Amino acid sequence: MSRGNLLAISARLFAKGGFEATSMRDIAGEAGMLAGSMYYHFPSKYELIAAVYEAGVAEIGAAVDTAVARARAPWTRLEAACVAHLESLLADRAHAAVMTADLSRLDARLRRRLVAMRDGYEKRFVVLVEALPLPGAVDRTLWRLQLLGALNWTPTWYRPGGKSPASIARALVAALR
Repeated sequence: MSRGNLLAISARLFAKGGFEATSMRDIAGEAGMLAGSMYYHFPSKYELIAAVYEAGVAEIGAAVDTAVARARAPWTRLEAACVAHLESLLADRAHAAVMTADLSRLDARLRRRLVAMRDGYEKRFVVLVEALPLPGAVDRTLWRLQLLGALNWTPTWYRPGGKSPASIARALVAALR
């Protein structure tokens, strides 16, 4: 079993049952391996959760970076980032659930580690929002958090066959503009 397959299975099970309720034994069973074999790949459940989260952050970060690199104007760059962010979240519902999960109930050390990863990803949006020609009275931090909050909530209500992720992201940026 490859590390990538274990991460995908773990993401799916974490999304379905939550971090706390999913055991290493559950993941091993789903992967068709002995529970002890999991520890060859990941020394602890916390390391596994962090690896799943890190893989999700890397995947969505790469998609956003690629999209933004093709755009020039500030609003176009932000829109491209939002489209890539939302398309990534909705393409892999398991990773989306892990990436947008409430981290408050996790062990404090693990929570700090995941929040640091999330903050590293969100720096892209700090830079993008700073470049926007917003009125001086606008709190750019709150504006950015509203935007990301709306994007990250989309997987809870989105249904395939409706509006495309790109059209949803563009509409959100247009509304906030």
